[in-house]
Amino acid sequence: MPKAKAPELVRFGENVRKRREEREWTQEQLAEKADLDQTFISGIERGARNPTIITITKLSKALKTSVSVLCEGIER
Repeated sequence: MPKAKAPELVRFGENVRKRREEREWTQEQLAEKADLDQTFISGIERGARNPTIITITKLSKALKTSVSVLCEGIER
């Protein structure tokens, strides 16, 4: 049985996906701009990955938003 995803990671991934789609970017485009692998972006958006603060910062810079915006709604 697969492990349940942490709701905080799911919400963070939803926030990343929303910002990416607002810019009409593919996961590949975001990955290139953030200097990350596309499969890692996919894992983040699905809530399957727990990104470090460095990765979160790369994503916020690439998406031209703040870390706090990407973290909205993740509090328990």
